Amino acid sequence: MASVRVERTESGGFIAKNGRGDEIVVGTGDGAGFTPVELLLVAVGGCNIVTVEPLTAKRGHRLVRLAMTVDAEKVEPTLLGPVTVTYDVELPADDPKAAEVFEAVAERVHTRACTVSRSLSRGTEVGIVTGTDE
Repeated sequence: MASVRVERTESGGFIAKNGRGDEIVVGTGDGAGFTPVELLLVAVGGCNIVTVEPLTAKRGHRLVRLAMTVDAEKVEPTLLGPVTVTYDVELPADDPKAAEVFEAVAERVHTRACTVSRSLSRGTEVGIVTGTDE
């Protein structure tokens, strides 16, 4: 089970916390912190990159540089259109198979191994429990 807690701070901002004690500032885009949409894009990119990197290296093809940009546009005020992951890689000059291995791993991770990408693609349901005290 994955779980985070998001709460309003005394200063009126918001903090997301995980069970390991890590925190991320969540904002509206007017100040500090990541917006919820940016965090969704971070989740897609993070899920892909932390899986692609070790699998590529495990196959003996450590990339010189591995980065990505994750983009999405709002197609409605409260709905994102397609999310696009664009890799920025530098292949080792002395490894002619690195590109082939990287591309195969990246595709496999996207379609089969990244929980976040797969969940978005399949339209995972999001429920709500209000938890109001009466």
